[in-house]
Amino acid sequence: MEALEDNLQLVRDTAARGIVHTIVSKNDFAPAEAKLMELGIRDLFVFPQISWQPKGPIIKELLEKMQLRAPNALFLDDNPINRAEAQYYNSRLQVADPADLAELAPALRVSGKPDPAFSRLEQYKLLERQQQARSGYQDNLAFLRDSQVRIEFREGAAVLPDLDRIEELINRSNQLNFTKQRVSKDSLRADLQNPQQRWGTVRVQDRFGDYGLVGVYSVAAPENRLIQLVFSCRILHLGVEQFTYAWLGFPALDVQGDVATVLNTTDKPDWVTIQNPAEATSSATETGAKPAVEKLRVLLKGGCDLGQLTPFLQAYELTVEEEFNFNNENQIPVHVEHTVLLRQGRELPEPEKQRLATSLPFLGREAFDTKLWGHDYDVLVYSPLMDYTQELYREKATGVEIPFGGYQNLTTVDPAAQAAKYAQRRFRGMNEDFLRRFQQEFEFAGQISPARFQQNLAWLRGQIPAAIPIFFLNGAEIEVSGSGETEARQRHEVLNQALADFVAGAENCFIIDVRDFVQTPADVTNNLRHYQRQHYRTLAQRTAAAIGQWQGQHLSRSAWVDLRAEMASRVPAKLKGLFGKLLK
Repeated sequence: MEALEDNLQLVRDTAARGIVHTIVSKNDFAPAEAKLMELGIRDLFVFPQISWQPKGPIIKELLEKMQLRAPNALFLDDNPINRAEAQYYNSRLQVADPADLAELAPALRVSGKPDPAFSRLEQYKLLERQQQARSGYQDNLAFLRDSQVRIEFREGAAVLPDLDRIEELINRSNQLNFTKQRVSKDSLRADLQNPQQRWGTVRVQDRFGDYGLVGVYSVAAPENRLIQLVFSCRILHLGVEQFTYAWLGFPALDVQGDVATVLNTTDKPDWVTIQNPAEATSSATETGAKPAVEKLRVLLKGGCDLGQLTPFLQAYELTVEEEFNFNNENQIPVHVEHTVLLRQGRELPEPEKQRLATSLPFLGREAFDTKLWGHDYDVLVYSPLMDYTQELYREKATGVEIPFGGYQNLTTVDPAAQAAKYAQRRFRGMNEDFLRRFQQEFEFAGQISPARFQQNLAWLRGQIPAAIPIFFLNGAEIEVSGSGETEARQRHEVLNQALADFVAGAENCFIIDVRDFVQTPADVTNNLRHYQRQHYRTLAQRTAAAIGQWQGQHLSRSAWVDLRAEMASRVPAKLKGLFGKLLK
């Protein structure tokens, strides 16, 4: 089935308003995920459930994992039997046919509230990581102790800047709202400064991430009675609410309505550590909790297939950021890792970059954006395989060079025939008129030379602080019949040697050699840059080992997280395009 651009844009628009999306589809997993990556929307989905199991029970389990109520969820499916089954297992679940999207879209686009940073999506990704890790434990208590739950309490004047978040928690939380005393912002502002009320906020972190401000309490001082005790459901099952109640000394509490957790006046979870600096040492000693570990921040830059490394790398004490190719506003995949494109993005004036981005549909407005220059990472893992692959085109009027495609000369193709191929892929702007203009204004410069490749690597090394190591992933050297990439193996051999020669004389640079385990045509898929899924686990292990060696100590590893990632990597894959939409 073809992806509909209107529906893709609806996913992007609603995600930017805090609406969270997932997938429930009867299909195979791996091709489905690959298609989502190709469409540039994989990161907008959490908890994908793609298998051949009945949908009703899966949705029921999914709602529990995402801590959502059925009335707050919308399930889209073009099969009325699937919709009926979903409602049978999930009373009051909202359902609709995708054909109804045109009517539903305006309301969906104004639901929620603006969330351009996708902060709500990130919280669900955190929950997803937590749930994946939890499933690998037979003993829930062992999981909790390994989770390194840390709480920070703030009281008095320190809570005043969080007025909006406090009001939101009190008025919108239900599952873990023990008092259910709704407030207006004006009354809340006055109460926060009432000396007879002890107000505090609760922030939580664990090894999976930062949950932010997730709890509020207010104690009436004269009678030691809780006026407010409210938590976000995102910390459900971590013991945070019981720990907070115990930390407050079990004040009087009149629980209102149904709640997801039953509190008691005796227990204080011993797997939770207080984050406040003055209390952290004594609390860790008292509870025996593990101290928080500062994880190395790794930026993984290359083709989107490298996203398959992330679940395995997350089994180590690493925080992984990704920067991969994406589909631009013209629905054309844009690789942003070629060294020439990196240099152009760093060296060209802003108006010139904007001109190129708007005049060349295969670039787009975000083509020059990168996380590299922010230096908000400790380790760079970089795949330069687009230098191995893409052709360079030189603008005749300015001499500016731009990479695109691979193993094809766009200046010699038949514009009409090539435009028809691009139209089949639903690329925008790559029509016959553009191709004819491109052939007049640009000349073919071929693939980057080994010498220039090395010069650009040296430039890149100079742009990044010397203390940050760069781990380069080189390329496989095998023949792949039917890929259409003539002499690709020979090209890889030449650039691999150039990379090795550069690293041998560069400071704080290293190579992760894929040739050690990608050695036959059976080890790759459609070309020699895409490996079979099991090899990404090996590549992640080699990468973690190399980082540990650079750091001077072995990186600790969670066997359960690794096992979970390995099991997921074995699942075969394919997508029909049906998906459910879950929102709260």
